[in-house]
Amino acid sequence: MKNQTISKFLAFLTILLCAATAQAKLEVGDPAPKLQVAKWVQGDPVKELTPGTAYVVEFWATWCGPCVTAIPHLNALHEKFKDQGLVVIGQDVWEQDESKVVPFIKSMGTKMTYRVALDDKSSEKEGAMSQTWMRAAGRNGIPSSFVVNKHGVIAWIGHPMQLKAKLLEDVLADRFDIKKAVAEQEHMEANQAQLTALFQKFSTSMKEKNWDAAEAALNDATKLLTEEQLGGLKMQRSTVLIGKGDFKGAYKLIEATSDENLDEPEFQNRVAWDILTKAEFDGHRDTALAEKMAVRAATAAKGQDANILDTLARAQFMNGKKKEAIATQQKAVELAVGKDKEIFKSSLESFQKGELPKRDN
Repeated sequence: MKNQTISKFLAFLTILLCAATAQAKLEVGDPAPKLQVAKWVQGDPVKELTPGTAYVVEFWATWCGPCVTAIPHLNALHEKFKDQGLVVIGQDVWEQDESKVVPFIKSMGTKMTYRVALDDKSSEKEGAMSQTWMRAAGRNGIPSSFVVNKHGVIAWIGHPMQLKAKLLEDVLADRFDIKKAVAEQEHMEANQAQLTALFQKFSTSMKEKNWDAAEAALNDATKLLTEEQLGGLKMQRSTVLIGKGDFKGAYKLIEATSDENLDEPEFQNRVAWDILTKAEFDGHRDTALAEKMAVRAATAAKGQDANILDTLARAQFMNGKKKEAIATQQKAVELAVGKDKEIFKSSLESFQKGELPKRDN
């Protein structure tokens, strides 16, 4: 779970911007289609979208790696807003073997506590929800999320890792500007071809370590993005600065992004882990910033995520806080399940010996 680099993690922005949405018939600002569920496999059934209630309808499948990665983020939003009128539905779609869904949910435990439903294939082989939601919106890949406001109107469509707590707060408070969202969607679609070319140029330049060309591609993309989308470029700019050896500038952008994403434990944790372990940071590790981000991740996850506590313990140890690291790692071991428990036990033993555990690259 921790072996993704910053650039891979933030490639979700590229996915968001470059996803094919041509000929979409279902867009932001349209009334949400009805739910067509074959079976509810977790949580209370939702018979219909009720006025006065906001929804996140998340399309996923057990075989989809990015879906699995996004689940803890979605669950964190569910836990944060479930008592404020938000209903999160994990709508299984394009499943190769539906018998795997329930065991998968059980294996996720507290990381997947929201409602989960199977698609209705009684009249559509691919599934009714697949047709009336995903295909209608031009969404050809999962995971994909739809936010429905309290008036039954689609307020947002996109990759779940880009779904922010602030957007849901605005939707629940009935202050989300649908007209602005529609305008931003139209703006993005109008510049789709140029953005696709620029992000391809950025990706190629990064692989070739042509940092100036990569930076130029980002600068050109900036002119085509909405204000909300610009925030996601900070981390991609930081990867360019790291390539150039400007760690001071990179850390400034990383910290700014951290400040803007306090409710995103998965993001805070991944970046903290990268700073603490990845080879590109050798000789330039800002362990204080990594600990700050790990603390933020732990706080957002209410101290109940073993992976995050494992990161925090490493940061504490690298900052000379051996006792705190041991105590934090003990909690990580208690919360861990499966193979993670043994891995975290090994790390705990290393801390107790006064040794830094081998990093997971």
